[in-house]
Amino acid sequence: MRSDPHSAIGVFDSGVGGLTVVRALMERLPFEHIVYFGDTARVPYGVKSVETIAHYTQQIAQFLLEKNVKVLIIACNTMAAVAAQTVRDAAPVPVLDVIEAGAQAAVQVSISAQIGVIGTPATVNSNAYARAIHAQLRDARVYSQACPLFVPLVEEGWLEHEVTRLTAQEYLRPVIAEGVDTLVLGCTHYPLIKPLLHSVMGKGVRLVDSAEAMAQKTAELLAAQGLLNPSLNQPDYDYYVTDVPVKFQTIGERFLGRSLNDVHVVKW
Repeated sequence: MRSDPHSAIGVFDSGVGGLTVVRALMERLPFEHIVYFGDTARVPYGVKSVETIAHYTQQIAQFLLEKNVKVLIIACNTMAAVAAQTVRDAAPVPVLDVIEAGAQAAVQVSISAQIGVIGTPATVNSNAYARAIHAQLRDARVYSQACPLFVPLVEEGWLEHEVTRLTAQEYLRPVIAEGVDTLVLGCTHYPLIKPLLHSVMGKGVRLVDSAEAMAQKTAELLAAQGLLNPSLNQPDYDYYVTDVPVKFQTIGERFLGRSLNDVHVVKW
C-alpha cells in the first residue's frame, strides 16, 4: 500500500541528540509533519548488548509505524550501526539512517578520498562508517577517532568553551596528522560544536554534518517517490520520550533551535 504524502516523517533516537536531525528536516522540508521519539529513559545505548539495542530499535520503529509515518529515519548512530537492516526488513515504508547518509555525503565531497570519522566509542568500534564509505568508494582511506567527552560537553552547553576546544585539539590531532580532507561528524550531538571543530581542523577540511546529509537524502527520497506533502500549511511536530530527565527542556531546545512543545511521555 502506498504511503500518504500528508503523513508525517518518523524520526527516532536513543535520546535528545536526534533533534539535530529534526532541526535540519524542519529547515530543508518546512511543510512536513514530523513525529520524533527519543528513548530518554534507556539512554545511553552504547553500553548495551547488540541484542538489547536491536530489540529497543524495533520496538520504537513499530511505535512510529503505528502513527502511520511515511518514512522512518534512524537518527541514532548506535541504532543504525546495529539494527538498520533489521528495521528495513520489517518496515513497509522507506527507512533511512544517519550512517548511510553521512557516508554518502563524505564520498561526494572528498577529493583525496582521505576521510576522517569522529563518533562515540560504540559507533567507532562498530566500524559502520568505514564499511558504508568503502561500499561506495573502495579505495577510500578512513581514519576513525572516538571522542567520548564531546557528548557530555555539548549537553553541558560548553559549545565554545576553552575546555571543549582543548579536548577537540587532543582528539583530532591524529586525524589531522593523516591529512584528511573530509571529516564526518558521526554523532548527532556534534553539529552543535561544528564551528569549533571547523576551527580546529582548518579551512582545507570539509565537515560532513550527518543531520544535514540526512535532511537532503530525505528530501530526495520524498520527491522521487511522490511523497512530499502538498499542503503549505503550518506542519505538526510531535515529540515522544520515555522519560523527562532533569534539564531535558534546556538541552532539547538547544538541539532543536526552537521551543520544544507537544512532548508526550510513553511508559513501557
